[in-house]
Amino acid sequence: MSEIDLKRRNFFKTSLGAAALTIAPGILLFDVAHGKPEAVSSSVRWGMLIDTANCREGCNDCVTACNKENGLSGVNNTTNAQWIRKIEIKEVSTGRQVSLPMMCQHCEHPPCVDVCPTGASFKRADGIVLVDRHRCIGCRYCMMACPYKARSFVHEVVTDQNPDVPRGKGTVESCSLCVHRIDAGLKPACAESCSNKAILFGDLNDPNSEISKKIRSVTSVQVRADLGLNTGVRYQGL
Repeated sequence: MSEIDLKRRNFFKTSLGAAALTIAPGILLFDVAHGKPEAVSSSVRWGMLIDTANCREGCNDCVTACNKENGLSGVNNTTNAQWIRKIEIKEVSTGRQVSLPMMCQHCEHPPCVDVCPTGASFKRADGIVLVDRHRCIGCRYCMMACPYKARSFVHEVVTDQNPDVPRGKGTVESCSLCVHRIDAGLKPACAESCSNKAILFGDLNDPNSEISKKIRSVTSVQVRADLGLNTGVRYQGL
């Protein structure tokens, strides 16, 4: 066998090995190593309904909880990453102001996934949009594609990490809906910590879930609905 043929064979072995990391729709080898051997189901779609009437100006409970849960606010953390941020919106004609949390909207048709050249940006079967830091090459195309400015780049070495939330220098990251908590049967940290009960988390596909019932009974909107992304995060009173 020639040297060229040998190199070609090794290349295909490596490529197939990388492809094998994805062992089922929405499940990676990383998940198996962390005790989740079963694939997530597309019968579920996780999402949030945020009531802006209950989201108080100056309240940062959700931001603080997110930073703590995901290791974004450690003493030695110099990345200044923020997966959820509070923004203030003012209606020019009436002067009405609302305060709301903005994070990855976990789109059904995520632009970040479409532009990623390596497959590092991906959507799980249950609708959660994630970044595989092992595949991320730091090109930042996804950051440019996201209409919500929800992604950030890690410029420095990260310390004081939460073992359940691996992060790494030279990669892009964003809100994961606290996927490690969801897989353990818990709510995302922001929803659990909101003292004003402004964040309702649940299964958008289940007509009997609290969030589905609430969405049917109130008027809610998607941010930049004109883009047709069908976001998993909805806002009431916006």
